[in-house]
Amino acid sequence: MNGQNAYAAAGVDTEAGDNAVELMRSAIASTMTADVVDAVGGFAGMIDASALRNYRRPLLATSTDGVGTKIAIAQAMGVHHTIGQDLVGMVVDDIAVVGARPLLMTDYIACGRVIPERIADIVRGVALACEYVKVPLLGGETAEHPGVMEPDDYDIAGAATGVVEADAVLGAQRVQEGDVIVAMAASGLHSNGYSLVRRIVADAGWKLDKEVPEFGRTLGEELLEPTRLYSPLCLDLAARGDVHAFSHVTGGGLAANLARVIPVSLQAHIDRGEVEVPAVYRVLCELGSVDWRDAEDTWNLGIGMVAVLPAHDVETVTTVCREYDCEAWPVGSITSASAEGAVDGSTGTGARLISGTKGVAGGSVLLHGEYR
Repeated sequence: MNGQNAYAAAGVDTEAGDNAVELMRSAIASTMTADVVDAVGGFAGMIDASALRNYRRPLLATSTDGVGTKIAIAQAMGVHHTIGQDLVGMVVDDIAVVGARPLLMTDYIACGRVIPERIADIVRGVALACEYVKVPLLGGETAEHPGVMEPDDYDIAGAATGVVEADAVLGAQRVQEGDVIVAMAASGLHSNGYSLVRRIVADAGWKLDKEVPEFGRTLGEELLEPTRLYSPLCLDLAARGDVHAFSHVTGGGLAANLARVIPVSLQAHIDRGEVEVPAVYRVLCELGSVDWRDAEDTWNLGIGMVAVLPAHDVETVTTVCREYDCEAWPVGSITSASAEGAVDGSTGTGARLISGTKGVAGGSVLLHGEYR
């Protein structure tokens, strides 16, 4: 190939990949904890798991995820340093739901062309978030896919592993009648429902640099707001209060995710009147003529995490949340299962009974009232 490196001529620039590694090295180093063990050759990341011997019955928890089509917003705006926080939030917060302390995280970036500065920006975002939630970014991969992806396209995914004592696992098995459901505020759309968002914006002809008075900033800035990181807060709450369950409000909205941690014999009642829907959802619903039923099945509507706990511990939860600059407030309670009065209307915000979501044969969630 006229003296040119054959792999580079085929579209894979290994030198650019090496440059990207050098640019992100210091950011990754900032996530390392005392448990990390240097690996000769660097093929695998390792941690010293000796501390697990102090557990009576340690359970490993794991989760993997991406950030969906929010990637397209980041690419269109040329802003790549925030999407990493979204990734950490989607992955690490899932294992915090069961009460697991994160031990390690890995990431994977696929791209059409390695641009070292852009890859480094993405990984810096992941590393900053990992540093905040106190988990080492222990390994990763950047894969160049010429001919499969467009040169400026990329996607990211991640996985995390954590540990929890077997008798400390949080979930449906702890939830009881009379428990209170406490909402924790979202920072924005987080990383779900962006396919609908992008369709609404495209159909309306709005540009990402459009100033939106309701947001106090541009449309693009609002849509790129990073996902709130809940895991340090959730683990602190589990240590300081009598939390029975958490539910991470991701794809499918509040009811679909809450139903996953409700026992078959019980029902969660959510009063929509306790939810003041942030401006971004109201603007999108009006702009795209989206029914509130579709909105609550797609977006978090301002609630990114919920805790289920005894009524006597509600004040503890709200106090701890304030320490983390996260607003929290009661939105409902747990009762015995009953479908009485539930109307699954096709439009509007009539009472809805939701169960059997995401393949989990759990309890049900009754949504009633009107959003504020």
